[in-house]
Amino acid sequence: MWPRADNRLSRKEPGVSPESGFRQAAVIDVGSNSVRLVIYRLEGRAIWTVFNEKALAGLGRDLPATGRLSPQGVETALAALRRFRAALSGWDRADIFAVATAAVREASDGAEFLARVEIETGLRLRVLSGAEEARYAALGVIAGQPDAMGVVGDMGGSSLELVHLDPSAPSGVTLPLGPFALGAPQPLDIDRVRKIIDRRVETAALRFRTREFHAVGGAWRNLALLHMEMADYPLKVAHQYEMTRSDAIDVARFVARQSKNSLERIQGLSKKRFDTLPYSALVLDALIERLGIEKIVISAYGLREGLLLESMPPEEAGRDPLIEGCEALTTVRGLSADLGGALHRWLQPAFGQLPPVFGAREPILIAAACRLADLGARLHPDHRGDLAFEQVLRAPIAGMNHAERAFLASAAYARHSSTPSTPEAATVARILSAERRQRARALGSAIRLGCDLSGRNAALLDHCALSIEADHLILTPQPGWGDILLGEQTAKRAQTLAQALRLKLQLG
Repeated sequence: MWPRADNRLSRKEPGVSPESGFRQAAVIDVGSNSVRLVIYRLEGRAIWTVFNEKALAGLGRDLPATGRLSPQGVETALAALRRFRAALSGWDRADIFAVATAAVREASDGAEFLARVEIETGLRLRVLSGAEEARYAALGVIAGQPDAMGVVGDMGGSSLELVHLDPSAPSGVTLPLGPFALGAPQPLDIDRVRKIIDRRVETAALRFRTREFHAVGGAWRNLALLHMEMADYPLKVAHQYEMTRSDAIDVARFVARQSKNSLERIQGLSKKRFDTLPYSALVLDALIERLGIEKIVISAYGLREGLLLESMPPEEAGRDPLIEGCEALTTVRGLSADLGGALHRWLQPAFGQLPPVFGAREPILIAAACRLADLGARLHPDHRGDLAFEQVLRAPIAGMNHAERAFLASAAYARHSSTPSTPEAATVARILSAERRQRARALGSAIRLGCDLSGRNAALLDHCALSIEADHLILTPQPGWGDILLGEQTAKRAQTLAQALRLKLQLG
């Protein structure tokens, strides 16, 4: 029989050498609606999803009426868990996190279900309390966006968890506001259900008032994807997609008023959520009004990633996921392990003199862009710019919003191409201001200059300084290094950078 998963990941990975720099972890999440297995590759603070499978069992579907788990849902869940256990054969027990949430916690036959799971699969599920569920949702949002502020709302099949991201604020709560707790899969009676929602939110409304709300859960991600379609938004990445208060109200009310047949005709919506999505939309509408929400940020990270973040050593957990993710992405496909950090140290003195276009985030974005310098090393030279742009724009890397994605993708393109216009130019222009587009081009040009000047040998960068004085970009080699470093190609790359910065070039 398997004991409960430890809160720390094992340091000895079966089949993975310590020198490889990555670990594996698996999370089995038995929720009120879905049962899911996600396998992750962890490279320091970077979290990569390498396998994701779910079964929509609907364990909590009958809970409001009977107080018990759905019999059909139990069988569906057990079949999925037997498969998941087989997929994890040979894994270290400490590398598997197996948890259950609201439906199992609240059902009168929850203990019976847990016993069957252990007997039939060998898995011992850890049943999370409502407070734990809320805390892990908050940790998951932080795993995906370390500087997140405000309140997290995690919408499950049976419950909604609300929790402040400020650890000094009051503890989180769990509320019976999941679609099944409100009457799904029955057709939505808007007026009746809205009164129920308002009544259940009332006691928490004052404690959780916030301008910024981080929405966790598949239902709300579906609402965001629908809003992208309605707004003709070009970058179909759910994580850190933002909606204003009015935008979110519009899409929520639109969905809440649709019949199942109408929802089935909408492209892009999950067909398995047609019964529950209107309920989730109505809850979001009520929360926006009752909590005073002005901005909704979608998080693709939640409880599962929160479990992983808690398992990391404090030093590792405290690193920036964007920088770590960019470095990991390049390390896998590039050639040089130390080039990114060396480039960052080399160009930071010059770029640190420029007025920031991303405020306090500027140093992190520069560091991340430098870590992407080697991304195209193994790609066809005629297509490196386009391929690097595409990978960065849609890479599953945490810690960046959509504008930052477009900025880093544009910089990655400029690292490999002197063409001023990027691929998907209309997408970039919609997301980035002209000033930010120009800075991305300059940053990519600086990285390209550093790579060519050094021949991608990080040690050579120490022998040449890049600086800005008045209206001049100055490239200054150490004595005796001018002939070695300042060749024809270097001069060409330096001129491209100077033009991108709208400066005059001075060599030597």
